[in-house]
Amino acid sequence: MDTMQRNIPLLLMRAREVMMQNFRPILNKRNLTEQQWRILRALYEAKELEPRELCEICCILSPSMAGILKRMEDLNLIIKVPSKFDRRRVEVLLAPGVETLVEEVLEENIKAYDEFAAKVGDEVLYQLEDVLDQLLVKASEDLSDDALLEAPQKVNGKSRKKAESTGL
Repeated sequence: MDTMQRNIPLLLMRAREVMMQNFRPILNKRNLTEQQWRILRALYEAKELEPRELCEICCILSPSMAGILKRMEDLNLIIKVPSKFDRRRVEVLLAPGVETLVEEVLEENIKAYDEFAAKVGDEVLYQLEDVLDQLLVKASEDLSDDALLEAPQKVNGKSRKKAESTGL
């Protein structure tokens, strides 16, 4: 194999593309972008988050997050409310009725994930997840959270359950 094919960042991008082929149709059917889905998923689990928390959880840089949240607000997917603790800050919540949408997508994602796991093997996916978790822990030991947020491509290595793995 030539060195271009053994480039780890490129391999990670290719692996992500292979996986996302299983999930994009589910999002496209609902006119959701991958970034919007990550935000909806995070809000579904946490109920309310500040934009900076969404940046960290969803691996989206702050300048992009502002525009994405504005579009999501215009689409009635989210609402912003003043923080209960500090009126200068805002909390982001799912708009009424959006929880049902998230549950529908999650259900379809689980089916798509099961099909993908049947194709490549559960063990391969478990090994991949473990190796990526190890890489993230070892590579980020000397980095602050701020440094991780500044990285152009960030990976959220918190998933441990199959349902979490389908969250994109």
